[in-house]
Amino acid sequence: MDNSSGVGVLDKAALVLSALEAGPATLANLVASTGLARPTAHRLAVALEHHRLVSRDLHGRFVLGPRLGELATAAGEDRLLAAAGPVLARLREATGESTQLFRRQGDQRICVAAAERPSGLRDTIPVGATVTMLAGSAAQVLLAWEEPERMHRGLQGARFTATMLAAVRRRGWAQSVGEREPGVASVSAPIRSSSGRVVAAVSVSGPIERLTRQPGRVHAPAVLAAAEHLTNVLRTAEDG
Repeated sequence: MDNSSGVGVLDKAALVLSALEAGPATLANLVASTGLARPTAHRLAVALEHHRLVSRDLHGRFVLGPRLGELATAAGEDRLLAAAGPVLARLREATGESTQLFRRQGDQRICVAAAERPSGLRDTIPVGATVTMLAGSAAQVLLAWEEPERMHRGLQGARFTATMLAAVRRRGWAQSVGEREPGVASVSAPIRSSSGRVVAAVSVSGPIERLTRQPGRVHAPAVLAAAEHLTNVLRTAEDG
């Protein structure tokens, strides 16, 4: 079968990426596995590194880059968002509170889906709204499983601590009471990709009067169940 697309440079770049699928490779490994000339293999690998499609490990070997994971996540996002509506609605019915789905976007987090409590006192975060990464249970979840260096940066100025994030990792969910906004409490749990990376957080939020000062005791099981369901949806989308 001819794997040529007719665009030579793209075909050669695809050869490099396919070779790296097997694991880290030196330049000599790339030359051997792709059949490309050494200067060509080097030029393509460096160009792909510029676009974050290729990276280097601690030994300087070429590896698949972080951009590929980001693109895979984006490919599954439509499926995740389609499933989020009904899941957030069920979570709202189970808890009686507003529910949200957050994704990290740089130094902010963005609400990509929500199901609002129909009446009474509620915490309203409209879809598309950007919210701080320095406070709130969803911010804790989106930061808790980051690499140490990025986590350390994220903790600067935050209203939660490294000790609190360690507790989040241990129990698998986060809670906040008056952290993001006075009088508001919330509970959040992580949604993971097929690689196990945390890509989103599902949350329940409302007034402290209803959620109490220990909102996790009240709502953590329901939030964890919703997060697990959406994790399975995203993994199915990526694996498919």
